[in-house]
Amino acid sequence: MQHASRIPLCPGCLRAPEPFAAEFFCSSCGTPFENAFPLDAEGRCALCRHGLRGFDAAYCYGPYEGLLREWIHLYKYGRVKTMAGPLVELLTAALPRHERLDCVVPVPLHWRRRWQRGFNQAELLARGIARRWHLPVISVLGRLRHTPTQTGLSNAARRKNVTAAFTCRRSLAGRRVLLVDDVLTTGSTAAACAAALRRSGAARVVLLTAARADRRLAVPYAATADFHSEEIPNHG
Repeated sequence: MQHASRIPLCPGCLRAPEPFAAEFFCSSCGTPFENAFPLDAEGRCALCRHGLRGFDAAYCYGPYEGLLREWIHLYKYGRVKTMAGPLVELLTAALPRHERLDCVVPVPLHWRRRWQRGFNQAELLARGIARRWHLPVISVLGRLRHTPTQTGLSNAARRKNVTAAFTCRRSLAGRRVLLVDDVLTTGSTAAACAAALRRSGAARVVLLTAARADRRLAVPYAATADFHSEEIPNHG
């Protein structure tokens, strides 16, 4: 029997990707670690201890690899917008029900990149999760300037690339904001967006992504001595 589908994947490739698995996580940003050494008594990593994240909590479904990476590439670069549905299912599974939120804000694209891609992948995901949580979507973040792609940049270059790149166009005084994107890599973009939301009065910023880069194997036990090296072992 043949099955018609709006998603160009076989049933096997549409099975749910593997969720994140780690014994040690930062209690604030959710970064996975090989052991508890980088975490303080409250379970926070060095970046969170020094207030360099900007957001209060971060949740994601799984690592940016394997099947989940294929899903996101098909959605984002293949422009298969129907993949937003399965990805929203993963976002829904990743966001704890105990969170109390007032609105959903997508990470913005510069108009030039949105024109090239044809859509903002974060906005479609934000609208999907907002419907599940019965929350309004407020597209208040804007890019002040076009930034080169983050792909291939060092952690320091990523931070410099997005410094002061975002602005919030209205007051969010006292609001608890869910910031949505597809992938968290170093967290530079999310931190810059969170800083803009904070400047507009947001009381709490929670980051939600479908995937995040898992750097435990690439940078084993990265020491906490240099907390300025992003993502010590969320687009980006």
